Amino acid sequence: QVQVVESGGASVKAGEPLTLSCTTFGLTFEQTSMAWFRQAPGKRRESVSCISWTEVTTFYADSVKGRFTVSRDNAKNMVYLQMNNLKPEDTATYYCAAEEYLGYCPRQLGGYSVWGQGTQVTVSS
Repeated sequence: QVQVVESGGASVKAGEPLTLSCTTFGLTFEQTSMAWFRQAPGKRRESVSCISWTEVTTFYADSVKGRFTVSRDNAKNMVYLQMNNLKPEDTATYYCAAEEYLGYCPRQLGGYSVWGQGTQVTVSS
């Protein structure tokens, strides 16, 4: 069964760090592009970051550039989103997404066919 599972969401205070994790099942992880998206209440789901399976390509939304870092450990089938200096506007449900056999990582929601259920990140001021 193909599946993506996120974890690590929490309630934190502004300025604190938090790391989200994501693992996959049923995918050839070492040839899978991975991405993080987020959706705040009343807003559209937006791209946060992505990383290709070669790690050659990474992307960060302007709103998180310099504060978030995406990484992956192919041996563990894990992708991480290290979030530093969190802000209240980072509050959202964060989703991990996957797509196999791409040489790049798409920035669009439609570029991914496998999605996790989401993990909640709440940042208080």
